[in-house]
Amino acid sequence: MEGVLGLWKLRVKRGINLVARDTKSSDPYLIATLDGQKTKTKVTKDSCNPEWNDELTLTMRDPDAPIHIAVYDKDMFSNDDSMGEAEIDVKPYIECLRTGGLNPNNVPNGTILRCVQPTVHNCLAKESSILLEDGKIVQDMNLKLRGVECGEVVIQLELVLLPGQNLGV
Repeated sequence: MEGVLGLWKLRVKRGINLVARDTKSSDPYLIATLDGQKTKTKVTKDSCNPEWNDELTLTMRDPDAPIHIAVYDKDMFSNDDSMGEAEIDVKPYIECLRTGGLNPNNVPNGTILRCVQPTVHNCLAKESSILLEDGKIVQDMNLKLRGVECGEVVIQLELVLLPGQNLGV
């Protein structure tokens, strides 16, 4: 795993108000891509508000590379329909790690380390918190899907650094 700094863990929790691509509903699944890697959730049948609760893992080589998210409607007899896309801007998370210098043992569980506001440059639907949860630094986010009338995905991001890696901290 040469050049790999760590593993991104994406806890893909659910979709909210996704567009209907079949008659009244959809069979959505989510694909996450990074540096040519691709991983996806299970397909949820007949739902515009799917509960995936899947954990996806991608290897990180470039700490500035965004993670691309795409949601599709699974079709049996034709190409799957796009239900929107988004990008996870990992820079605030990485900056929090680099400048944090914190010892998780000295910080109470649930402590918010940084709040990230929605801007025209990110896909956040609302404020996103980077916090300490059970000894890990995680970022909870609602991503607004682009290219469609409506829809959000709820994801929790966590970076697991490989032994000996510190991102220049």
